[in-house]
Amino acid sequence: MKVSIHAPEKGFSLIELAVVLVIVTLLAGGLLMSLSAQREGVAREETQRRLLEARDALLGFAAANGRLPCPATPNGTGVEAPTTAAAGTPCTSPWNGYLPAITLGIGPTDRSGYMVDAWENPIRYSVTTACTPPCITTTNGVKSAWNSGLTITPDLSVCTSANGISGTTCASGFKLTGDAVAVIFSLGSNGGTTTAGLDEAANTNNDRAFVYHTVTTGGANPFDDQVIWLSPNIL
Repeated sequence: MKVSIHAPEKGFSLIELAVVLVIVTLLAGGLLMSLSAQREGVAREETQRRLLEARDALLGFAAANGRLPCPATPNGTGVEAPTTAAAGTPCTSPWNGYLPAITLGIGPTDRSGYMVDAWENPIRYSVTTACTPPCITTTNGVKSAWNSGLTITPDLSVCTSANGISGTTCASGFKLTGDAVAVIFSLGSNGGTTTAGLDEAANTNNDRAFVYHTVTTGGANPFDDQVIWLSPNIL
């Protein structure tokens, strides 16, 4: 009688399979994180481009009309409010409004007519109310103010931290600017809807002090807003 001897079958043990799965999971997780970071970086670059485009549109509007437009109102449209701003009516929402994309003739916009950032969130826009009547948003208001001897002192502030805001200005050592004519900003990927920290909250609390610094994630004070402003030199 012949006895056949078979070689033992080779294969992966459960331990080896578990190790392989762990390695694959780690590699996949790292790849996903890398792709997510790349997408976030691209979105931030595109948003910055749109903010700069908005700034240029505001400068063009000022050159053509002798004034800056008022912000569009929340829950309104992409038209400046009020529509009688050119004649000297104060802005409806000077510090908590949106970029009036329809008035400026720029995009892309959402269904309401607001210009949006790369995350499809409306871009915000604030303008100084430094003089009365509102010379910055009144046609040839700056020229009239100068001719009448009125001192024009734009007063929007941008600070490096909400903790550095004293009243509605920046405390010493926290000031990026204290005399901005207008501030244009994106509330980042969360659109301001999941604000967890003081710095992001400072950009939506309807006053003339804003915050800008590099992106911070995690912790009690995450921040990803993007902020630019117009200096008084444009006047």
